[in-house]
Amino acid sequence: MNRVTEQESNYNHIDEMSVLEVLQGINNEDKTVAFAVEKSLPQIEKLTSAVAERMKKGGRLFYIGAGTSGRLGVVDASECPPTYGVPFDWVVGIIAGGDTAIRKAVEFAEDDEEQAWKDLQEFNINEKDCLVGLAASGTTPYVVGGLNTARKIGVLTGCIVCNTGGPIAAESDFPVEVVVGPEFITGSTRMKSGTAQKLVLNMLSTTVMVQLGRVVGNKMVDMQLTNNKLVDRGTQMVADELNINYEEAADLLNRYGSVRKAVEAGHLNLR
Repeated sequence: MNRVTEQESNYNHIDEMSVLEVLQGINNEDKTVAFAVEKSLPQIEKLTSAVAERMKKGGRLFYIGAGTSGRLGVVDASECPPTYGVPFDWVVGIIAGGDTAIRKAVEFAEDDEEQAWKDLQEFNINEKDCLVGLAASGTTPYVVGGLNTARKIGVLTGCIVCNTGGPIAAESDFPVEVVVGPEFITGSTRMKSGTAQKLVLNMLSTTVMVQLGRVVGNKMVDMQLTNNKLVDRGTQMVADELNINYEEAADLLNRYGSVRKAVEAGHLNLR
């Protein structure tokens, strides 16, 4: 395989650059990431469509990864319940080394090819579910092992990687390979590669939630009302949808507890 993520940076003598020069260099490299993602849209579409179909039938979505990739999966999974009001176990992010690794690197955790499946078994993963492996390199043993075993029992497998032709893609029914090129700091895949993975995760989970009916128009009608900002946003959404004043919308939202239910009740009352 071609390890593009390990290739030499397009920049040299970075340690001699001014602050502005470093910032400009990073920004110039970052500008290329969205175009790399665009080239992978056909792959992203196939993965997203397959995941949505499984989840419509009651399946769940799991992410596994190590380091930056694992943390990105945990972030994406953890944001689905508050944003779309789904159960916490619909989308699950698992990182090599466990929750400790979210804040502090766990040595050699990513090298254990058997541990991912052990971690997944704690959630009773089964053939109805989907598993997406996250690894910039496309080679992380933790991810390879998890995908390999999951695939054998009929779990739908996919990946988001930044090299082509690696073992993780080979274990994936629906691989997504986003080649962003060398990093600004040679091999620092938390940069462009991490940005690319974050962009694809945004696309995947958002589109799946749209397909599952968790967005109406362009609104998050099932979002959890967990702070004053979100209560205000929800109230305005109800007011706009029903063409009523803010106070009436706030009363409906308070009574029914969600934007979706408040709007449905409001439409019934307006008939």
